[in-house]
Amino acid sequence: MKYCKTCLNTDTRPNSFFSKDGICPACIYYSKLKEVDWEERFDLFKNIIKKNQNKNNSYYDCIIGVSGGKDSTRQALWAREKLGVRPLLVCLTYPPEQVTDCGVNNLSNLIEHGFDFEIISLGPQTWKKTLREGFLQFTNFQKAAEIAIISAVPVAAIKHKINLILWGENPGLQLGDMKTVGKTGYDGNQLRFMNTVAGGDLTWLLSSGVNKENLIHYKYPDPEEFDAANIQIIYMGWFWRDWSLMNNGMYSVTNGIEIRDKSVKETGDITRVTSLDEDWVTLNQMIKYYKYGFGRVADHVNEEIRSGGITREKGIEILERYDGLCSEEYIENFCSYIDITVEKFWEIVKKSVNKSLFSIESDGSIKRLFKVGKGI
Repeated sequence: MKYCKTCLNTDTRPNSFFSKDGICPACIYYSKLKEVDWEERFDLFKNIIKKNQNKNNSYYDCIIGVSGGKDSTRQALWAREKLGVRPLLVCLTYPPEQVTDCGVNNLSNLIEHGFDFEIISLGPQTWKKTLREGFLQFTNFQKAAEIAIISAVPVAAIKHKINLILWGENPGLQLGDMKTVGKTGYDGNQLRFMNTVAGGDLTWLLSSGVNKENLIHYKYPDPEEFDAANIQIIYMGWFWRDWSLMNNGMYSVTNGIEIRDKSVKETGDITRVTSLDEDWVTLNQMIKYYKYGFGRVADHVNEEIRSGGITREKGIEILERYDGLCSEEYIENFCSYIDITVEKFWEIVKKSVNKSLFSIESDGSIKRLFKVGKGI
């Protein structure tokens, strides 16, 4: 494993690659932002909106996928107030056992801001089955759920004949998942190749006994459906000078969202404003850490390093202290939900631990072999 020479991104990130000088895609992208004419980009954005408004004679100008959190709250308000569009907000919700009170309150807050909503809740038995099978087969219980959450937006766009979808950040340029990069920096129609979507392949679920009829809402529309409906996904983050985790968080807090009240040692969230609608994302990020050597804290730290908020040395200190942490309470709740023991959970997780990056000690503990900032 190697680290980016500028930030603390690793070359283990799926679909990413470093330059010959050892710089990650996100840092290369960020270094070029000082050359951007932001007024020109905003004018381009307005022209794109105008060109696509009511193209299919829909009541709405666009669709925005939301959770009620920091990014979607800012996106919805900014689109309405700065661009003057009428958006339909679409949210695929988690079942009661998974959604947090904070998530429910934040969604209500966004509704109270006066938006029209389409809220989708999928069959709880199938949802639980997908989480269980994803964990047992891939040690990734969100494998199907993330496809469903992302797919819900273009599925709704096609159904309502709304051809424009406004998305948040570009996962390729702003994180490093290069398979999502489209024809331009704002073209999001390659989102289907995002690592967590992977083209929407669900054959593994069908082979486990889940009925095809129950997976209709888990299917990402194919390119032919996109073309027939004239669907265009636009990455909004590409047009904003001040798009960032912290800026979005501060903006949304001033507009009513609630933040986490638990410590970073429990949540692995140093900002307290990320993925507020559910807590099991924390243990999924812990598993990611054991697979690839980086978790949620790394993404936050990297953004702060690029913006000059902290030094690389301070970032190393934060990652050594917090990356990969997860509350035992979250693990126990998740195990209870998918009907396995905590012992079985750790047995499965340890089989997926990257043995090049971690060792499993005789007492069952997992020990990091790499040095943060230097790698192996």
